[in-house]
Amino acid sequence: MTQATDSSVSARADRSPHDTWWAALAGVLAGAAGLAVAELVAAVVAPGASTLFAGGAAVIDVVPPWLKDFAVQTFGTNDKAVLLGSMGVVLALGAALAGLLELRRPPSGALLIAAVGVVGAIVAMLRPGATPLWALPSIVGIGGAMILLRQAMARLRPVADLRAASGSTVNRRGFLVVTGIAAGVTVLALVGSRVVSAGTTAVNAVREKIRLPAARRTAPAVPAGADLEVDGLVPYITPNQEFYRIDTALRVPQLDPAEWSLEVHGMVDEPFTITWDELLALPLEEHYVTLSCVSNPVGGDLVGNALWLGYPIRALLERAKPQGGADMVLSRSDDGFTAGTPLDVLQDPDRANLLAIGMNGEPLPVDHGFPARLVVPGLYGYVSATKWVVSLEVTTFAADQGYWTPRGWSALGPVKVQSRIEVPRGFASVAPGAVTVAGVAWAPHTGIGAVEVRADDGDWVPAELAETVGADTWRQWRASIDLDAGDHTLEVRATDADGLVQTDAEAPPAPDGATGWHTVNVSVG
Repeated sequence: MTQATDSSVSARADRSPHDTWWAALAGVLAGAAGLAVAELVAAVVAPGASTLFAGGAAVIDVVPPWLKDFAVQTFGTNDKAVLLGSMGVVLALGAALAGLLELRRPPSGALLIAAVGVVGAIVAMLRPGATPLWALPSIVGIGGAMILLRQAMARLRPVADLRAASGSTVNRRGFLVVTGIAAGVTVLALVGSRVVSAGTTAVNAVREKIRLPAARRTAPAVPAGADLEVDGLVPYITPNQEFYRIDTALRVPQLDPAEWSLEVHGMVDEPFTITWDELLALPLEEHYVTLSCVSNPVGGDLVGNALWLGYPIRALLERAKPQGGADMVLSRSDDGFTAGTPLDVLQDPDRANLLAIGMNGEPLPVDHGFPARLVVPGLYGYVSATKWVVSLEVTTFAADQGYWTPRGWSALGPVKVQSRIEVPRGFASVAPGAVTVAGVAWAPHTGIGAVEVRADDGDWVPAELAETVGADTWRQWRASIDLDAGDHTLEVRATDADGLVQTDAEAPPAPDGATGWHTVNVSVG
């Protein structure tokens, strides 16, 4: 008996390296099949219950501000794709480890997968708006992965032990059948989840059929001089497909306008709920407004200008009649994101705050908040620009916080005076002599009063300002500077309409927006 046991131990120790690779592959295939099945179940139960997407949302929730800034500044609008890709790599490595453990120390590999499933189920149930049913995708998916892994290893293990003991080669047909089944399940489940979720993608078709009503109050025409038409300079109006998108939604909410509604409640005398059809029947307004992200570094591109169509938030609040002592409106997105906006800002009759439903003459793109979002000039998006908005709760800063405030960001987010150089680009080569320097500057709701540029710490040169629709939008600018051959450093600073000069003190985006002068190095020769 002892001799047989020793022989078994020796056999396991002498397993071929090929068995290790087969075991790792089986783990990855079983894990992929489990996640695919979880996606299929989530498509039926609730898209937000997806193991992968719920886990990714949980990661976003816990990352510190500095890491969020790093991701946005490094990857820009691709930050979510990078996050999901990184999670995929980690899960694949974990699944490969589970395969190895199941080969050598069963059932430890299956238990590792089970632990991932339990965590996934708990994370899904903790998401905003979740129900206990949201645990089902993780449970079913990971349960399937465990069965496939156990079955594959039950066939590979005897093969490996026998070969190691006898030196013979044994047919792996049974093992290959199971792993083939795992691969097939993965493909079929992914296809099935796409078929089941086709109803959500139909929201795009609904959006395309919508014809927005004409605004009762139209925006002023864009002046002919708003675009300086300098080659390389961004246009005055940012096309929808080029408008930046930064938010916490890994899976973009798919809201059917026929089922959407906005609740206005909290510290109000007359709470109410408004539907899509009721919103369309209200006197809508158009306003050009420049929005910017608090994560935008100095000179960054997380800023854009668009024509928005919507209904004044001020009028919604007037209808609800806020109570004394209230000082904040907590807006909530369908995906659980919240933003805390000062009540007095939203009640300001001179500020074009909108519950927006249109962007540049068409319904909001799904990625930008369809069917409705908030647009508030002069505040960074993290405290104002809630997309896919479904709730406005009148409350207080003492009682409630927006999503980013407990994560280290300032409760108030007024946009700072900013400017950037777009022409010439950094490290560009230009001819000596008069060099055209151009860019944009913004101070929404206050407006830009002046822009100055200089080279190599020299004298400031006033820039020509383009025309603008109003104070809520950015302004293009250009100047001419004489440069001799050699390397030069260009700097820009703006002054708002109230005389506040953009500070040269450098500060990172956290906790309330980056500061400093944008600098560009060029080579002349």
